[in-house]
Amino acid sequence: MRRLIGILVALVTACATLAVAPAAHAAPTRPVIFVHGYTGSASNWITAMSVFRSMGYRSDQLFAYEYNSYGNNVQNAQGLASFVNQVKARTGASQVDIVNHSMGGLVSLYYLKVLGGHPNVGRLASIAGANHGTTYASACLVFVTCQQMLPGSSFIAQITAGDETPGNTRYATWYSPCDGIIIPYTSTRLSGATNNLVLCQTHIGFLADLSVLRDIARFTSS
Repeated sequence: MRRLIGILVALVTACATLAVAPAAHAAPTRPVIFVHGYTGSASNWITAMSVFRSMGYRSDQLFAYEYNSYGNNVQNAQGLASFVNQVKARTGASQVDIVNHSMGGLVSLYYLKVLGGHPNVGRLASIAGANHGTTYASACLVFVTCQQMLPGSSFIAQITAGDETPGNTRYATWYSPCDGIIIPYTSTRLSGATNNLVLCQTHIGFLADLSVLRDIARFTSS
């Protein structure tokens, strides 16, 4: 009898556990496009892609857009627009998510806001983005991209005027006082976004920060 009662208790406990267990997290449906920063490349995203795969993404959902760091961010944003269309056609997705770093924030925001790309983007995650510029760009003003990245530039004015987070896209940023490259570090913040303060992380260190990258993967897959 005691054995029978024990079995019944175990069954009841198991049923109760199943009743309150959270539903399994759905597999991510939107492909992700990673956009590097000044002087960066697709190789910047090796760790991020590994983290995203560990969080349920397939390799054929992860893409890296490369552009000319020394050219013009208007053209770089136009290139991103074409790349988004290519990814949508290749995957059959109606929207993509974008994860950017540093100057990639300018390229991404120009695409979403000025070129009207926001209907194509479900989530935008900006890691240490130069979204309102950085005074550090004064060290490379020989290049147009750095001129555009300087606070107060006409390029910055276009992406920050009015609504900084247009459309139904969900926006989030990650920024830190230990950045060292985005000056002031609060430049990354966007009005209307979920702005995440990271207590102390360097500009390049963000690209290998597993905790931040997992947070971003959870954000894009939501």
